Amino acid sequence: MNIGLIYALYVAISLAMTAWVARTLHRNGRVFLVDAFRGNEILADAVNHLLVVGFYLVNIGFILLALKTEYSMANLRAVLEVESWKLGVVVTVLGIMHVTNIVILTLMRFGTRNRANRETELPATA
Repeated sequence: MNIGLIYALYVAISLAMTAWVARTLHRNGRVFLVDAFRGNEILADAVNHLLVVGFYLVNIGFILLALKTEYSMANLRAVLEVESWKLGVVVTVLGIMHVTNIVILTLMRFGTRNRANRETELPATA
């Protein structure tokens, strides 16, 4: 099998999945971030953009590091098994990164809400 073609397909599929997930997170994450930052849209947009850049850097780096293989790809079955394993790992890393970001942002969101609630509470009167 042509190893160059196999590697090119792996990179193309992995990058397409990464771009699709990044666009989806960027588009749909804005509302969540605006709420997490108590309506500060400028800060939410900046953080959203930085998260996408970091997402791309980590995923593209991981995709390129996982490019090398020690397995023989002498037939179509071997190619499909190796490439499906690599793509599965990429999808798993994408999922872990997404869940981690959601957990962190949710904690931030609850932290800012709790702080806002404490700031608006009236002092107890005697």
